[in-house]
Amino acid sequence: MASTTTRPPGVERNAAPLLHGTEAAALAAVLPGGQWGHGPATDQFEAGVADLIGVTHTVAVNSGTTALHLALRSIGIGPGDDVVLPSLTFCASVQAITWSGAAPRFAEIDPRMLAVTPDTVLEALTPNTRAVMPVLYGGRAVDLTPIRDHLADRGIQIIEDAAHAFGSRRPDGTMVGADPAVLTCFSHDPIKNLTTGQGGTIIPRTREEADTLRSLRLFGIVQSNDARAAMTSYEVQGPGMRFDMSQLNAAIGVAQLKHFPQTAAHRQHLWRTYQVELAGLDGAHLVDVDVVNTVPFNCVVVLDHHRDEVFRHLREHGIGVAVHYPPNHTQAAFSAWHRDLPVTEQVAGRILGLPFHPAMTHDSVRYTVAALADAIKAAA
Repeated sequence: MASTTTRPPGVERNAAPLLHGTEAAALAAVLPGGQWGHGPATDQFEAGVADLIGVTHTVAVNSGTTALHLALRSIGIGPGDDVVLPSLTFCASVQAITWSGAAPRFAEIDPRMLAVTPDTVLEALTPNTRAVMPVLYGGRAVDLTPIRDHLADRGIQIIEDAAHAFGSRRPDGTMVGADPAVLTCFSHDPIKNLTTGQGGTIIPRTREEADTLRSLRLFGIVQSNDARAAMTSYEVQGPGMRFDMSQLNAAIGVAQLKHFPQTAAHRQHLWRTYQVELAGLDGAHLVDVDVVNTVPFNCVVVLDHHRDEVFRHLREHGIGVAVHYPPNHTQAAFSAWHRDLPVTEQVAGRILGLPFHPAMTHDSVRYTVAALADAIKAAA
């Protein structure tokens, strides 16, 4: 039992980055230059992401939230517009919408995948809907192909919140981010599949969209940093703020990209290990992430009963469980857009995120599952 076994390392944390030992040297190489804003390291990171995904353009920014916000701004989303998204997501997804001046329109989820479906999206559409923001929960791709023509006919665009999904593929084998009809936004914060310390990447659909995003991320200035250095003036073409990714963050990302296949394989192996260990446990059901195609961000179970008691028991015994996420339609900040979402509310009260990060071993997983079994029994 977990209570009588020496606790292996890693179980006390819910999430952590995988560092490969080259990140410090990458930072040290950038520091002496003294110019730490957007620069050659940022360009190198963007090129590396583009090569991995198989696209022409990428736009690196200072966070995944910024990526979502600028993606919305780049297609003209603003006051009077509705954006459909699941309530079961980190609040940053919603804040990116409200900061654009638009209104979030919360949609129900499939309780097996914790993501929206074509049917739940259609149910949530309003006459004012101008965008749909599926959240790729746990890294699993969301397939809206059956309703794409309908959305396009209504002038509704798709912006993927792929914060969990860097490196994942769709069932047809294409990389998340490679769909030319979808604006995709990744997060690279410390616990994501690929980290830059803090940062995000937008995958634009066209060269024109990429140019718009690059202008928005740096004060609306048309010229690049290198071009401005050789000029006596520059041109500001529209709105913008300082949202660029610094070379310090990008250098970490470049180092991470070189080892990403190792990271992806380890995350898939860890999730499969949990899958095996959880198979015989009563009272907890693993949320399927389609691990064949997905680089998993987390490992989430849905409990039959007593989630809060199980959560407290595990935390008290040093197991780093977490809840991803409290539903946003019940948050005070978003009360103006509350809807009845019974499936979301029921599932949100039963989900539990188990420790999941590359420092964990098979022993860590086995110990965590044994502790979960103890907690379920104690809470019964």
